[in-house]
Amino acid sequence: MQAPTKTSQTTTLHRLLKYIEVPIDANADYKNDHYTNRDLIPMPANRRTYSISSYFIYWCISGMCISAYTIGSTLLAYGLSAPQAIGALVIGSMGTGCLSVACGWMGERHHIGFTVSSRFTWGMRGVYFPVLVMSFTTIFWDGLQAYWGGQAMTVTLGAIIPGLAHMTHTLAGGVLLTKDLIGMIIYYILFISIMRIPPERLQRPFMVSSVMFGGTLIGLLTWAITTAKGPGLLFQSNAEPTHGSVGWAMMFGITAVLGSWGAGTLGQSDWTRYAARPYAPTLSQLVAAPFCIILCATVGIVVTSCGDQIFGTLIWEPFALLAQIQEFYHDSSRVRAGVFFAGLGCVCAQLGISIVTNSVSAGMDLAGLAPRYMNIRRGAYLMAALGLISNPWQYVSNATTFLTVISGFGIFFAPFTGVMLADYLVVRRGIIKLEDCYIGDSSSLYWYNGGFHWRALVAWTLGVFPSMPGFVMTVRDPQAYNGWIRIFNIAFIVGLAVSFTAFWMICSISPPPGVGVGTNYYDDSRSLFAGPPIRTERLDKGEGEGTEKIVVSA
Repeated sequence: MQAPTKTSQTTTLHRLLKYIEVPIDANADYKNDHYTNRDLIPMPANRRTYSISSYFIYWCISGMCISAYTIGSTLLAYGLSAPQAIGALVIGSMGTGCLSVACGWMGERHHIGFTVSSRFTWGMRGVYFPVLVMSFTTIFWDGLQAYWGGQAMTVTLGAIIPGLAHMTHTLAGGVLLTKDLIGMIIYYILFISIMRIPPERLQRPFMVSSVMFGGTLIGLLTWAITTAKGPGLLFQSNAEPTHGSVGWAMMFGITAVLGSWGAGTLGQSDWTRYAARPYAPTLSQLVAAPFCIILCATVGIVVTSCGDQIFGTLIWEPFALLAQIQEFYHDSSRVRAGVFFAGLGCVCAQLGISIVTNSVSAGMDLAGLAPRYMNIRRGAYLMAALGLISNPWQYVSNATTFLTVISGFGIFFAPFTGVMLADYLVVRRGIIKLEDCYIGDSSSLYWYNGGFHWRALVAWTLGVFPSMPGFVMTVRDPQAYNGWIRIFNIAFIVGLAVSFTAFWMICSISPPPGVGVGTNYYDDSRSLFAGPPIRTERLDKGEGEGTEKIVVSA
């Protein structure tokens, strides 16, 4: 039998690569290439389905989640009293709302997400740097969120099967409970199922998640205050700053709130591009974002404070508190019913926040790395797999230093935000030539020097530098404290301010090409992509973010 020739092997590989390309809309005027696919083009009008109420629900997901519930542990760890912690929450969450408006403006006006908008700031090749940093960090946070989601699922199932709740078998050298692995598997099945829903159709699942976790918060708060007959022991404690004065502790707390939502605000345009009309996201960003964060975190502080009085120990995770409640009441049938529904609310909250921060946004980041073969859905699947492979139970249980490193990645996000806002809002004043964001050669305004924009890199480096010494010192010795560590503790504010100012000044001295060229909005009446619509050959059902797959003729 004759061996396959090199030509036939090349043809087979070409057909395979063509087959696995991501779907294209019927009668599309774009094509899949190194910079373009269905999820990266400006969002067409028929996919802009988010109204004001939709964004309110979005912020119910982003603001009322387990991460927000537990933020009080960070604030109180700085030595703030409970009222002072709530004050830091108010200031920090209002800042988060303002940042969301600023970072989401390009999505609302030009209907592009973070991956594409970074091209005019970083260059057509330089864009891979911020996207890779975002993707790398998201892998570990996705795994951590899934681990928490698995624990919440275990508590929920344990309310039905008390034997599961009391199971003590362990895996992975004793750091992973068997019951938590069972919970993670079930959680991932639900997560993957929801990921099949296109982002523009997620409003109903988001609403269910918000209502369920909202019910959990109401139930926990009612139980806690009724049982403890007040707000608990933490509200009787005075401020005792761990380092420095109360003023510095407040600054640390405000920065902690800003940093906790830093990646979410940076990628806000991934969601505002779905806005059905101008200013639809703005009201929710300015009102719903602070309200939901403050509400959830305050409930977390009050419930944890009451729990400390009732159980004699601080339990910050709501699902862990639910397990303790079931144990405390000796598996009472009434209590188990309450724990089941409250635990289900925690599961829904984790599913919602994972979709918002780790599925759609991270999926789009990965789509930007390989647009021809990767879209939001495929990127989300890959991110979920990598998050599981990262073995989150290992770094949660054993590696305090590793968690410090991952948390410290916030020092990179703040300068990314500063550079992006300075470029779009101040230097370019919202005017960009959108079609050049999809041209991968020197004819693009945003090609700069070999595809890289040196001004952005210099400003970003200057924004990172002040916080880096304190970051390294904290990794080496978590108990250390000096001037550099003080700067690191307010890294988000410092990084944002320094990078913003640096980029503005650099561009004032050496203006980048293309400033003032383009429009300050996306024109639906014209196509960004030259040439006639792409002819389609075959239609298959069931793949892609829509319902159809189009195989494009060569």
